[in-house]
Amino acid sequence: MDARLNLYGNAVATKFARYINSAGKVVSDSTLPPATQELVKIRASQINGCGFCTDMHTKDAAHAGESAQRLHLVAAWREAKVFTDAERAALELTEQGTRIADAAGGVTDEAWANAAKHHDEDQLAALVSLIALINAYNRMNVIIQQPAGDYQPGQFG
Repeated sequence: MDARLNLYGNAVATKFARYINSAGKVVSDSTLPPATQELVKIRASQINGCGFCTDMHTKDAAHAGESAQRLHLVAAWREAKVFTDAERAALELTEQGTRIADAAGGVTDEAWANAAKHHDEDQLAALVSLIALINAYNRMNVIIQQPAGDYQPGQFG
């Protein structure tokens, strides 16, 4: 299986990626816990059916020490006891922020209030930015049918 477009060999795509990667660095350097960041990326990628990003972020999370149990339960986080209340709030915000078109009114006040209860303003800003960012990556990869399975942790630096 080959991607429809080589994002890494196209000048426009490379330039665009450089800019969104810079935005991603702001989030990764924030006080939002790294484990929460990976859980958010994994859950949005699962929802969006992005195999490339699901592969990447589960491998990166495992490489960083995330347990296999937690990684296997991300898709069923509501029923799993292995996530903190703060992580659960972030996952709920991720789902609602990713499924905007599916939910009349978008993100509920309850989901926002719960996220705000567990994250300070800077962490909320990072969380919102991360949800937007991973959705952008997911959409790019789904549109071009980027193959999944070959990613190696740290491959992109």
